[in-house]
Amino acid sequence: MASPDQCERTRPAALQSGDTVGIIAPSSGFRRDDLEAGCAELLRLGYQPFYLPNVFERELYFAGSIQRRVHELHEMFSRPEIKAILCARGGYGCNYLLPYLDIDRIRANPKIFVGCSDVTTLLTYFCDAAHLVTFHGPMVAGDLARPGCFDESSWITALSSGEAYQREFDAEQVQPLSEGIADGILYGGCLSLLCASLGTPYEIRTQGTILFIEDRAERPYRIDRMLMQLKLAGKFEGVRGIIFGEMIDCGEPGALDYTLQQVVMKVLAELRIPIAFGLKSGHVSSGSITLPFGVQAKLSVGKTVTLHCARAVSRATAGVQARG
Repeated sequence: MASPDQCERTRPAALQSGDTVGIIAPSSGFRRDDLEAGCAELLRLGYQPFYLPNVFERELYFAGSIQRRVHELHEMFSRPEIKAILCARGGYGCNYLLPYLDIDRIRANPKIFVGCSDVTTLLTYFCDAAHLVTFHGPMVAGDLARPGCFDESSWITALSSGEAYQREFDAEQVQPLSEGIADGILYGGCLSLLCASLGTPYEIRTQGTILFIEDRAERPYRIDRMLMQLKLAGKFEGVRGIIFGEMIDCGEPGALDYTLQQVVMKVLAELRIPIAFGLKSGHVSSGSITLPFGVQAKLSVGKTVTLHCARAVSRATAGVQARG
């Protein structure tokens, strides 16, 4: 059952072979060639990709106007033939949509919603406000467009199987930083976006969670600053465990006397909860793992690291509550 600090979320219906998946661009623009490559991968996986013709629009560095992006998202949630909604890419711009989203429409039409990076803003908001299980995973014009850049096994298990899944990582894959076992609701995303929510009506809700944190190309002192911001804002109070992503390109050029892991533990060691580092989801060098947010999870950190996630989708035609 769900953590007492967290509401129960609705599981969307499982994605099946032949289903139509809607592609949206809620943030930055992208290259048409990348989208076509991602669509080819979706066809290989057995799905029918669909997008609106104006998905290629540009306005400054955004994928078109706020109105275009909001309408597109609402349209995909409203169309009954669309069984899952996948984001083309991140970049920047999801925060512009928040005041204009019809959260009641989204809540009434629970569907698989997948993205990462800037889409963290929507993943956490839909999880919190629409009470919907969401998915931190590869995007169509990103990892799906590049061979070997997404983990097909976790994608199928999370989105299609309707089963719980467990992943065990040795210390070379995911590094144990603080040992222990924790149960909570899996939640999180890109660190800079988690911090950007603070002080807004869309502030992240971290009580009772196994918190997943990832980012890319941030220097260690900036990682330190963002973690301290979350700490001072009380966002680690009630967190049961923490697992970091690969944190690609987050080293300090020329600095060899400390590691990012040491920086992380300087901020977090006093929490005395299980902490691990290196799970590949979101910004990764290869093999991006799909993680369901809003489901019960168990993190075990010892000589190896194990993450067990409750089933995230339902075989029913309508979503059902995620009771673990």
